[in-house]
Amino acid sequence: MTRREATALQSAVGDALTERREFFRTAGTHREDGSYEVSRRGADSAGNAKVFETFDSLRRLFRRLPDEFTAEDVGRTGITGSRRHLLVRHFAEHPTFDCRISSRNPLTAVKESASNDDSDGRPEDDPDRQPAEVVAD
Repeated sequence: MTRREATALQSAVGDALTERREFFRTAGTHREDGSYEVSRRGADSAGNAKVFETFDSLRRLFRRLPDEFTAEDVGRTGITGSRRHLLVRHFAEHPTFDCRISSRNPLTAVKESASNDDSDGRPEDDPDRQPAEVVAD
């Protein structure tokens, strides 16, 4: 393998390991190191993002939240500032989390099902899973 071919392969592997999905107000990025970043769509500062060790860490946070939750409930987990609101919106926008925004003031989300799991029971990274998704332009 030539150096040029190796560089192209390395770039392709990196792209395959990194996936960014944009929603209406938030975005989620699966990063090369296995972490998952929730950010405000179109934002470019760290103050508009929260990084989780894995996507499963974000799922565990969602499961621990009450059936109806606010940014204050998210804040009880140690997440501060505008990131609390960011996560409430991300949970409502991401198809893995079965919830919706029920009130804007105060920002409140309601879980739609008792299972608090994926609608098809498959993990998000399952290659056979085909979730419904709203993709931003």
